[in-house]
Amino acid sequence: MFLDFYKLHEQPFGVTPDPRYLYFSPGHREALASLFYGIETGRGFLSLIAEPGMGKTTLLFQLLQRWKGYVHSAFLFQTQCDSRELVRYLLDDLGLQSAGEDIVRMHSDLNDFLYRETKAGRRVVVFIDEAQNLSDTVLETVRLLSDFEAPDKKLLQIILAGQPELEQRLARPGLAQLRQRIAIRSRLDPLPPDEVIRYVDYRLGVAGYEGSGLFTRGALELIAERSRGIPRIINNICFNALSLGCAKQQRQIDSELVKEAARDLAMDIHVPQLGTAETQTLTGSARVLRPLLQSYRWIKDNLIRRRLFQTSAIALMLCGMGIYVGAPSRSGTLRQQGSKHSNSESSRRAADSIVPAARNEATRAQDSPPQTISATNAARNPISSFAYVVQPKDTLRDLCVSTVGRYDGTVVSKIRELNPSLKNPDHLDVGQEIRLPMSGTK
Repeated sequence: MFLDFYKLHEQPFGVTPDPRYLYFSPGHREALASLFYGIETGRGFLSLIAEPGMGKTTLLFQLLQRWKGYVHSAFLFQTQCDSRELVRYLLDDLGLQSAGEDIVRMHSDLNDFLYRETKAGRRVVVFIDEAQNLSDTVLETVRLLSDFEAPDKKLLQIILAGQPELEQRLARPGLAQLRQRIAIRSRLDPLPPDEVIRYVDYRLGVAGYEGSGLFTRGALELIAERSRGIPRIINNICFNALSLGCAKQQRQIDSELVKEAARDLAMDIHVPQLGTAETQTLTGSARVLRPLLQSYRWIKDNLIRRRLFQTSAIALMLCGMGIYVGAPSRSGTLRQQGSKHSNSESSRRAADSIVPAARNEATRAQDSPPQTISATNAARNPISSFAYVVQPKDTLRDLCVSTVGRYDGTVVSKIRELNPSLKNPDHLDVGQEIRLPMSGTK
């Protein structure tokens, strides 16, 4: 085992969702602040979308830990179930008896429980992980759970967490009512290269590593490239690299070790390059297609969330494919003439289609009022703070670093402004309720 060899107290790149190892990237802080805001203000339905391995479950556990003692929560993992089973799982996790009862009785018991908790001043929050696996019927059952409400507030907060397929499921016409009820939508995006380096250093620090430069700069850059910024893959590569380094008695992990670790994980995949002869045989249509592909990749990476540009880029992509696929295979002069005519016609048709498609998309974007509060908007909302109940071992510095990203005089001044009765910021009592800023303060 490499722990002793590298002087680590514990495994820094484990696979279990340990909240201590949650690295608060700007995206994680924004998502956490948005979910805090949604629960604090009783928004009803919230969602968290992330690629597999991005740490959404760990983030949910962190959220649970921060609300401990202030909310009654249920965490549902069993998403491959029918409606009756889902409600039974929910009641069981809330500590209610449900054996042998029909769904009407279970709903009645849940309603009574929610009223009791609300009367006692406690919130009830349900976390549904891997929600993309729920069938449409069960998702409709989840929607109906939000009908438990008092005249002035929701009795139940529901957080749907899942992979991007969940967004695709919610986009279906049959789930329009559920989609419209999701007030805050948070998302975790892959870490950029600089964040990958900070992520690795952070986890090594939590595991007790006191040195510096365990991974060379080249090794870290290669980890960022091969992992595509996904924490779970980062963990796998780092674990394998440390294991190989220990086996080879190599005190520092360099890029060669990372390459070998990635190869063992079947991640050492390269896109084949075209040779000179192949390049020379490219047709004119293929040469047109290449810059179109490059342009689309740029638009996808930079403007994918703007519908107008996405529509235009896709239409442009189809134009290039039409040129390439529609080129006739006849030889000689007929082929050249046919190709020219085909390219001209395809270009005109694609150009004609881009303008009305873009115009229609822009019109829809202008005519459709926003129905949800995005993570960014929630974090910048004028109500830029949330209530928090102090837990054992909490310090104000740790809380601010996890929610704001820093702890300095500006942040302390903001906290004093939010908590006039807070005499000593360096001393927090367990069970004490304080207000914390949700995002960076100016």
